[in-house]
Amino acid sequence: MATVAVTSQKLSQPDATEPTPPKKLDAGALFVLKSRGSWLHCGYHLTTAIVAPALLSLPFALALLGWEGGVAVLTLAGVITFYSYNLLSLVLEHHAELGHRQLRFRDMAHDILGPGWGRYYVGPLQLGSCYGAVIACTLLGGQSLKFIYLLAKPDGSMQLSHFIVIFGGFTLILAQIPSFHSLRHINLVSLILCFAYCVCTTAGAIYIGNSRKAPPKNYSLTGVGINRIFGFFNAISIICTTYGNGIIPEIQATIAEPVKGKMFKGLLVCYAVVISNYFSVGISGYWAFGNQVDSSVLQNFMVGSNPLLPKWFLLMTNGFTVLQVAACALVYLQPSNVVLERRFADPKKAQLSARNFVPRLITRSLSVIIATTFAAMLPFFGDIMALFGAFGCIPLDFILPMVFYNLTFKPSKKGLLFWVNTVIGVGSTGLSLIGAIASVRQIILDARTYRLFADM
Repeated sequence: MATVAVTSQKLSQPDATEPTPPKKLDAGALFVLKSRGSWLHCGYHLTTAIVAPALLSLPFALALLGWEGGVAVLTLAGVITFYSYNLLSLVLEHHAELGHRQLRFRDMAHDILGPGWGRYYVGPLQLGSCYGAVIACTLLGGQSLKFIYLLAKPDGSMQLSHFIVIFGGFTLILAQIPSFHSLRHINLVSLILCFAYCVCTTAGAIYIGNSRKAPPKNYSLTGVGINRIFGFFNAISIICTTYGNGIIPEIQATIAEPVKGKMFKGLLVCYAVVISNYFSVGISGYWAFGNQVDSSVLQNFMVGSNPLLPKWFLLMTNGFTVLQVAACALVYLQPSNVVLERRFADPKKAQLSARNFVPRLITRSLSVIIATTFAAMLPFFGDIMALFGAFGCIPLDFILPMVFYNLTFKPSKKGLLFWVNTVIGVGSTGLSLIGAIASVRQIILDARTYRLFADM
């Protein structure tokens, strides 16, 4: 797909314009989005942003779609997102060549769609989606810590909210790392951890599936009528959200100039991890547990309080998950960090000066504390996150890249590329609306079980 996009760029160049002088950087872009990284660093950032423990829900999504439908949607979503992210990269490279490098998603919307779109739609949409991901990561980290605690002490009295606070405290310390580029080594470790817990999950599922403890394998679709239809759309939303990113411009902003071709190499690194992990976990989990697979396949590794695998193996797997989800939370904090430093930092002072260090410490700490509070209050945030995915992930990753590319390069309306982009954009719009309806319906169905600070 990337070759098609590059070729089309050459065939459909927009009218040449004089390079525009670069805008003066604000403190957020200057301090957080430092352009010093290589294409390999870009690959680390991309992998951490996309490959997160949410992928452990892929077997559940396959169970809602069946073998043929599940593998087909998993493959199609991977192809479309790789293509979509490459289109965004080409648009960003084009503007950089014209002397006006766009560092944020809202900058792209401002320049291509107009200032209103950047300020009132894309900016808030991206910020809300990314901060929602931080809350979801904090909740998932707390759940993994609680799982480890109950393995070690089955009759323990600590509640989920306690572990969410512990995880939030760990994130609060790491959140003080000053720039996105500074996370490159953490995100390399995160990439290794992705492989580690996915290998553990796949091996565990295969072991249980071949053992005498294996549950009866039933691959028939559950639900009838409208419930099955909504299940299909919920599954598609889950898969699309696991491939979601929403911060491609901010990641590309960390690359040192010249940027041409570097993002594509980073995407190759990222999708080598994505494809190997997503398909191994999704297929092995569904094969082992069939339509009885839980929303997180790790839950199937326990029957009540009895583990189906050695305790040390489960402790190790969840330990890898906790560490990797912390790195994921740091990545999705970066858009809000940009906004906070733009508002409170002074670009004329050094980044580590007292004038900038104190406001950064206060604002980032408050940001993490608020996210931790929401995670503890709303342990059912997964249902709400599905709504975020429908309204945020799909527009940012499946719709806007097509629009930006068509408006920037103006491919011929008689050509294949224009219509491929248009069909993907229109189809994704419909999917976003249906996914939102399905998410609201699920929230209503689950509302009777909602309770603030519930110990789930």
